[in-house]
Amino acid sequence: MKSRLIIGFVGLYLATTAFAQQDRVRRPVNSTQMRELSGNIHPLAQAQFDQGPVDLNQDLPNLTLLFKPSAAQQADLDRTLADLQNPASPDFRKWFTPETYADRFGVSPNDAAAAVAWLQSEGFTVSQVARGRGFIRFSGTAARAATALRTQIRRYRVNGQTRYANSTEPSIPAALTEIVAGIRGLDNFKLTSHHRIVPNFNLSSDKHALAPDDLSKIYDLDPLYQVGIDGTGQKLAIIGETDIDITDIQKFRQRFGLPSNDPQVVPASFGQGIVDEELAEADLDLEWAGAIARNAKIFYVTSSDVVTSAAYAIDNNVAPVMSMSYGGCEARISIGLALRTLAQQAAAQGITWLVSSGDAGAAGCDRQNTAPQTARGLGVSIFAAFPEVTGVGGTMFDDAVGNYWANTNGATLASAKSYIPEKGWNENDAAGLFSSGGGASILFSKPAWQTGPGVPNDQARDVPDI
Repeated sequence: MKSRLIIGFVGLYLATTAFAQQDRVRRPVNSTQMRELSGNIHPLAQAQFDQGPVDLNQDLPNLTLLFKPSAAQQADLDRTLADLQNPASPDFRKWFTPETYADRFGVSPNDAAAAVAWLQSEGFTVSQVARGRGFIRFSGTAARAATALRTQIRRYRVNGQTRYANSTEPSIPAALTEIVAGIRGLDNFKLTSHHRIVPNFNLSSDKHALAPDDLSKIYDLDPLYQVGIDGTGQKLAIIGETDIDITDIQKFRQRFGLPSNDPQVVPASFGQGIVDEELAEADLDLEWAGAIARNAKIFYVTSSDVVTSAAYAIDNNVAPVMSMSYGGCEARISIGLALRTLAQQAAAQGITWLVSSGDAGAAGCDRQNTAPQTARGLGVSIFAAFPEVTGVGGTMFDDAVGNYWANTNGATLASAKSYIPEKGWNENDAAGLFSSGGGASILFSKPAWQTGPGVPNDQARDVPDI
């Protein structure tokens, strides 16, 4: 019954949004002729880490079929994104909705319906056809994936953790290859949450903990707050992959005298509970975003997978600004090029997507607190490297010379007296990599807008932007 209800809903949705859009799927769609999808094996799914197959009943809850635009659609999208940002264009800032994006740049309703029908014929449960028709979310078991996608799901022990992943490239019906860019969710290797450094709150003569009012003083935000520019009427989405304890946020705001303003939790999939190793990251992002945009409506979009969360926030136009402090080595992210479609849809909808550039300096493929360091060469973080995303690097105060701090804290625990000079964050030492990520992308060429003094002439997308 559940499967019939879903296909009925999908059929109704596609029928009501149909328009004169070119179909690319060659009918019929069946499993008699299959074709491999290259680039869909996680780089860490290696024989040296192999621990054997998973249980065939292992659930794969976050499967996603990613679609790709046709060559003509991609050329149109590239032109359109440039026009949306060009003040001289008649299309300047004429943002798309997910539905208007779908009708111009997504797959056709008939093609999406054909993909849904095939997935359901193979026993998968389809949970979502994206409003922008850029992807389909579905789920199933390892046994179902082995049969339908012609790949085995196996266990891999890497860096002390056991993960699962497909051991060979998945296959899809040849009829779908014109529209499918890749499949996500066949593995559960995690992206890296940045900012894992524990702040130093040792308030000795040369150490200073930051309070929200310190930031408002340092960056001269007080004049804005005084005229009501404090986030009122604005929306901001924080992207995460754990549930949160709302009292953490409430206590932070109470401690520093901020107005009460609880974030709204938006589940992008079924709740996964609090994940201890990710909770500090979620709290950090929510607390300090709210410390600046004090009266903004903040949405916390969460699932068990941060990419699923980001895709949900974009496809549902949750907020015009979204912030994510997760990433991973470009060279170790399968289907990195296919994931760019999410960033392009966000840009077409007028969403400003901010992503941390990472914590491992120019060695973005190395892990912190491991030896030897810089063993994997230069690398940048994948999401910050998207040309449609603003990659944000870290800074540190250069306050060794000057009188920038008061001797005591004020009523809101602030002590900064003025702007404090900054320099790039770099605290690398023998214990590990601790510095702002950055460098040249190996996947993306330099966008036309990335010009100016100091920009390398390397034909590559360079990060960070700020």
